Amino acid sequence: MFSAILIDQGEAGRTVALTTLDEAGLPEGDVSVEVAYSTLNYKDALAITGRSPVVRQFPMVPGIDLAGTVTESTYRGWEKGDLVVLNGWGVGEKHWGGLAQRARLNGDWLVPLPSAFTPRQAMAIGTAGYTASLCVNALVDRGVRPDQGEILVTGATGGVGSVATALLSKAGYSVAAATGKTAEGDYLRRLGAATVLDRAELAEAGKPLQKERWAGVIDSAGSRTLANACAQTRYGGTVVACGLAAGMDLPASVAPFILRGVSLIGIDSVMAPAAPRAAAWDRLARDLDPGLLDEIAQDIALGDAVAAAGRLLDGGVRGRIVVDVNR
Repeated sequence: MFSAILIDQGEAGRTVALTTLDEAGLPEGDVSVEVAYSTLNYKDALAITGRSPVVRQFPMVPGIDLAGTVTESTYRGWEKGDLVVLNGWGVGEKHWGGLAQRARLNGDWLVPLPSAFTPRQAMAIGTAGYTASLCVNALVDRGVRPDQGEILVTGATGGVGSVATALLSKAGYSVAAATGKTAEGDYLRRLGAATVLDRAELAEAGKPLQKERWAGVIDSAGSRTLANACAQTRYGGTVVACGLAAGMDLPASVAPFILRGVSLIGIDSVMAPAAPRAAAWDRLARDLDPGLLDEIAQDIALGDAVAAAGRLLDGGVRGRIVVDVNR
């Protein structure tokens, strides 16, 4: 038996609760994992609160991230005792996820826990940090160099933004961190931000082309924020989009793309192939100071995840939430 957050939908309505489940009820998979830590991400919060139809089938254990130890495996490449990390792959949406003490998964969804990190530190990074690393790699791969100008990071006090700011700073870029929590300026500067700006500067409808400011952008907001970021990007610059915290719409013009040669790159972390996943974790292991993770992350118990989900969606959380599933 093990503890888990369980979301169910029946004739009596929708329920979300900390409960006890039998291992025999775990879904199919060729690797069983004893989970040490999970996380609470934006998508997890949507699933738990029901504010968006994230969950595809019921009952469902949410949690798109986990780190733990293999307890049983019929998958070539994973053996009992291996330390592993999982991010995405529809876990917590279509397959029982990490907000539980046990998981059964497909072996090709897992990556080795980098030796630079403990399981808790890997979850302080989680999907948000792994996505941030994918975004930084996208800018580097497009040839955006530190000497070309500032990089704008939106949603900078969130999980993606916090890690992106730290990684970019480590790589020598000058970071302009946009946030609705301007009181967190000292926090962002400790992560490496050179400039902190109010997200309100990017939130209103703007002209199709605006003053050129950014050599590159990492955006987790979408909507008008992303549209304005594109309109302010310098000639030949690259905008990387990975989120929709401000909305799924994009009220933009083609002008930045056809008159300034701006590139808009989308980042999908859920179904990313093995090679970019490995490259993202390599960058994190090389460039992310583990000491910063204590600044970025806060810990909660498994039973606190339901209440914390609402606070996360309401903008009441800075950085990352790590869930200790064993307390």
